Amino acid sequence: MKRYRVELEAGEREALAAITRKGSHRSQKVVNALVLLNCDEGEFNEQRMTGGAIAEVLRISMRRVDRVKKRFVEDGLDAALGNRRGRRAKYLRKADGEFEARLVALSCGDPPEGRAQWSLRLLADRAVELGYIDSVSHETVRRVPKKTPSNPGGASAG
Repeated sequence: MKRYRVELEAGEREALAAITRKGSHRSQKVVNALVLLNCDEGEFNEQRMTGGAIAEVLRISMRRVDRVKKRFVEDGLDAALGNRRGRRAKYLRKADGEFEARLVALSCGDPPEGRAQWSLRLLADRAVELGYIDSVSHETVRRVPKKTPSNPGGASAG
C-alpha cells in the first residue's frame, strides 16, 4: 500500500484545531480534522501518532485514516475534510438549452410509424440522426422533460 505523508503548515493546523475546538461542524469533518492533526509529520507538530493509534483512539478503521491522508495529499485540505464538491467538475453537460428545446419539440410531434408513442431510446436515436447532438443516452433524454412545466408528471410549474 502506498504511504502518504501529511505535512501541515501552521495555518492549516490552526484551521483544523479551530474545527475540533469550537463551532458546529459535521462529526465526520471533526474526525477527519483530528486524523490530519495527529498524523502530521510537519515541523509544527510536537507529538505524532501512528495510524493504528489514531484509529484506535478515534474508534475508526485504519482504512479510513489512510483514505483521509490520501485525499489530503492528492486533493488538498477541503477534500480531506469531506467537502466533495467539484469531483465531477470535469464532466460537461451535454444537454444545453437549445438541445432540450429541440428534444421537447421532437417529443411533442408524431411518433415514428408503427409506434403509439415516443420511447426514450427512440428520442435519443432520432436526436442523433437529426444532428442535434453527437451522442446522447436515453437517461439524459429522460431528465429533459422532467424540467418542463408542460409535463404533468414532472416538476411543478411554480
